[in-house]
Amino acid sequence: MRPLDTRIHFSDEQAMLLESATSFCRERSPSAAVRSLLHAESGFDAGVWAQIAELGWLGIAVPEALGGSGLSLGHAAVIAEPMGRHLLASPFTSSQLCSQGLLAGASAAQQALWLPRLCQGTVASVALFEDEGSWDLTRPQASAQTQGASIRLHGHKTLVTDAAAAELLLVSVWHDGAPALVLLPCTDLPAHALQREVVIDETQRCYRLALDGITLPAEALITGEAALAALQAMREAAWLLASASAAGGLAGVLDVTVDYLNTRSAFGRKIGSYQALKHGCAELLCTLERARSHVAHAASLLIDGLDAEVALRMAKAEAGDGLVQGGDRGVQFHGGFGFTYDCDAQLYLRRGLWLQAWFGDAAHQRSRLAELLFAA
Repeated sequence: MRPLDTRIHFSDEQAMLLESATSFCRERSPSAAVRSLLHAESGFDAGVWAQIAELGWLGIAVPEALGGSGLSLGHAAVIAEPMGRHLLASPFTSSQLCSQGLLAGASAAQQALWLPRLCQGTVASVALFEDEGSWDLTRPQASAQTQGASIRLHGHKTLVTDAAAAELLLVSVWHDGAPALVLLPCTDLPAHALQREVVIDETQRCYRLALDGITLPAEALITGEAALAALQAMREAAWLLASASAAGGLAGVLDVTVDYLNTRSAFGRKIGSYQALKHGCAELLCTLERARSHVAHAASLLIDGLDAEVALRMAKAEAGDGLVQGGDRGVQFHGGFGFTYDCDAQLYLRRGLWLQAWFGDAAHQRSRLAELLFAA
């Protein structure tokens, strides 16, 4: 059996980040603000996004030489958790995935061109998923064909988050018998290349991307080991940020539910005094602590520069399922009101269903963990 490194540490720097992010998200993303953005075309507040950029959070895992703070991706988890707790709508995760892909696989010139801009607030995203729904990022069906000094793209991508607001997309393609990536500036997208998709989490903005006929210079292509490294970096960033957001969401739905149980009365008593509901909330609290521990473990390994795949897969499975469980209990514990659209527990349940499946659900993660931990 593969030995596990169980280290967890939490620095003063992380504590300050958490305090700052918690205060910011609480003030900028109350329930009324979240609901007001549900029907906005962009899905997020541009003013809040500008403030996030000013705080330096967008470059937290980018080297100082490229305009960032020079910290690690593990520090970004501390910011993602309060965002999930307060359902703050922003392209933070989309942009972080693109930044990590560029850092792992892009050329020095490409990094110098794009990463300082992403640190300053330019929105970017990644286009990695396709219609067959595979979580294996190394076998895309979309393709790139070399034509002289250019490449021509074919195929489609789906579930491209925040694509309409992005200035850069990092797109996975099949090129010369191997996976590759393409840096696609959104100014090069033809009309109607993006089509809005409807997903369970209405705080998300997702798009279908048509690539047919798009032509780019050959230097926009990332191939070989650099492409594989970028794909791995984006996948691990997605696992960490999704897990942190889900853990935060579980804390948020628990807050909403406990507040309701201490407000609603039945038969002359606060319903939170009934044992069945108290035990249910206690179970959710235990689930929250497990999820937070897994996220902290994965973040600690990343901060220390160690292999974190096992820890990240564990965190994704635990936190993703935990938020769905918490959202479900939140809806039930609100009684009839919980099944109406006005109940905020509904928003957390929808977020949980989205995060649970994004980049691999718990069954997928546990299947891979069995191979990683118990292989001879």
